[in-house]
Amino acid sequence: MRDVENRQDQLYRQAIEAYGTALDRLSRAYEADQDFRQDLLQEIHLALWRSMSTFDNRCSVRTWVYRVAHNAATSHALRSKRAKSTTLVSLEEIDDPGDIASWHETHSALQQVQVLDRLFALIHRLNAIDRQIILLYLEGEDAASIGEVTGISPNYVSTKVHRIKAILADRFNNGGNHEQR
Repeated sequence: MRDVENRQDQLYRQAIEAYGTALDRLSRAYEADQDFRQDLLQEIHLALWRSMSTFDNRCSVRTWVYRVAHNAATSHALRSKRAKSTTLVSLEEIDDPGDIASWHETHSALQQVQVLDRLFALIHRLNAIDRQIILLYLEGEDAASIGEVTGISPNYVSTKVHRIKAILADRFNNGGNHEQR
């Protein structure tokens, strides 16, 4: 029993060392609210740690990490969607600009943040499988790897990536006003 726990902990630590920043980006892409994003990241880490006890090397650790992380994120998004209702806020909260960026950041850095926020907002609107495909693509994964994680053929992944990129570019250039295709 102790050896299984040690192996689980060791695999988890190695996975986090290798893919921790990718998991941070994934949680940001799935969850816009910073507090909920932290909750999601904790859910991903817990799911990943738990899953390492059943990891059997039938796929690469990278594939396993992405598969578990995307499943946890998708489950979180579905739960959040069901739980969300109109939230009322006070006038003070509406007027508060929030902690978007330090006032001392340069203009170009602020523009980059705004562009990334717009891109993530558009990605949030994609359905779960399209979101998963484009996030893996943005992480630098190739079609074969994305197919391994999602269970979709590499050719279909390539087609989906091309279509999703076109949709995102169109929405980005037109202010995000088009319905999902």
